[in-house]
Amino acid sequence: MASVEECAQEVLEVTPLLMRAIRAEMRRQRAWDLSVPQFRTLAYLNYYAGASLSDAAEFIGLTLPSMSKLVDGLVARQLITREFSTDDRRRVRLALTPAGQACFQSAHEASQAYLARRLAQLPAEKRTIVTQAMQILRPFFTPSHEIEPLR
Repeated sequence: MASVEECAQEVLEVTPLLMRAIRAEMRRQRAWDLSVPQFRTLAYLNYYAGASLSDAAEFIGLTLPSMSKLVDGLVARQLITREFSTDDRRRVRLALTPAGQACFQSAHEASQAYLARRLAQLPAEKRTIVTQAMQILRPFFTPSHEIEPLR
């Protein structure tokens, strides 16, 4: 039986390796010309349309000025829109454009296919364990104010 510390250590060691592999694949697949933070922003807005700049910055892990610059680039590429709230002009709501939705979908499908190819090397019973572990971890790392994405 693994201790809490051993479990935490495994998560800390494996997560960066997984993210590095995904980043490398995204760089290799430059068809979308998206950085990982841009991809994660599109993913976030795909699930949380109308999110604020500060919500997106918190999720991505960027400061507001850095997130604003990232959003500027995605707006310039017509992948997302920036709309001012009718209730509070200081609040900006972000949403995917149809082009942004298509870009996200394409990048998501390619990333999922890449991970599927890598995970295909595991025996079926180990893939089941990985899937169950991810399902167990999801609620512990999903902020309570957010809704689970539809699948």
